[in-house]
Amino acid sequence: MPEIILKNIRKQFGDQFVAVDNLNMVIEDRSFITLLGPSGCGKTTTLRMIAGLETPTAGQIMIDGKIVFDAAKGINVSPDKRDVGFLFQNYALWPHMTVYKNIAFGLENLKWSKAQIEERVKELLKMLRIEEFAKRYPSELSGGQQQRVAIARTLAPNPKVLFMDEPLSNLDAKLRGEMRTELKRLHVDTNSTFVYVTHDQLEAMTLSTNVCLMENGKLQQFAPPLKIYTEPENVFVADFMGNPTINLVEAKAVQKEKRLAEVDFCGIKAKYISKEDLDLKDGKIILGIRPEHIAVNENQNGNATIYTTLPTGMETTLKLLIGDKMFSAIVFGSVDYETDQKVDINFLEEKILMFDPESKKRIAIGKLEI
Repeated sequence: MPEIILKNIRKQFGDQFVAVDNLNMVIEDRSFITLLGPSGCGKTTTLRMIAGLETPTAGQIMIDGKIVFDAAKGINVSPDKRDVGFLFQNYALWPHMTVYKNIAFGLENLKWSKAQIEERVKELLKMLRIEEFAKRYPSELSGGQQQRVAIARTLAPNPKVLFMDEPLSNLDAKLRGEMRTELKRLHVDTNSTFVYVTHDQLEAMTLSTNVCLMENGKLQQFAPPLKIYTEPENVFVADFMGNPTINLVEAKAVQKEKRLAEVDFCGIKAKYISKEDLDLKDGKIILGIRPEHIAVNENQNGNATIYTTLPTGMETTLKLLIGDKMFSAIVFGSVDYETDQKVDINFLEEKILMFDPESKKRIAIGKLEI
């Protein structure tokens, strides 16, 4: 299995627009990498450059130790020579061919023998659990079934890397959930390297071994999804990951000891105990508090007011007014509260984030005590 290395990759359109700006990344063997970010951040352009469907303006790309693109040396290996498979958003199945023929078509072009093709197609039909649909046409299949056929066709020639560009976006919510499960299992079964583009952070969190989170063509963080969630490098990463989104609030802070500060926000005075040494300069900070790290207790004289509640059975999402600032909180279990009810809030775990308001970079992770 290949390792993919991107060195100083840049893609510029015209004189002004830079789609990808100096991207450096190593995609390890057998990993499931998700390129994540808002629309226009450069994730699809990055995928297409690795696959050879887009030509970088500068930089170098290596796949399995072989240079497939080098701007300085004038090397640009064509997509069909890069030994990769590409799964498109719209499936691109041949409507006049059966499922069997759709999967076999590429292998026929590669001059595989009839016996080899039959063996490989049967193997994929079984792996994707679509054996019963072998003689059907794409129009006779559901969206999820068509997706499985498209995956089987892409996997047929045993590509070293499988590229996927928002492959689940055309499916309904229930099918997307099912296909996420299938893709994660497929990654294990095929023992391949997957590179996946999405704007859906839930897909990135649930599928990936590593997430490449981008904004405006720049890499913001490249790390395992749970690390990105708990240890975001900056305010953008913290705000992009998580649903409900993180609570970001401006606060004043006075450093008392190397790892201790007093913070003041929304009328609440609290101690911040950092896991690392602090270096607070002008006393202004941004606190990042995940909704699940806010503890709620009923109290008629509490420091917060229930604005609204959204119970789902398994958990309840609360909107709280603390001072003049709206906060999101999650309470697990079948619980509900009255609108305008007073409650006490406190903060759980040593996972409260502190950011610099100018650079927007994370400066600490710690505990908040009222």
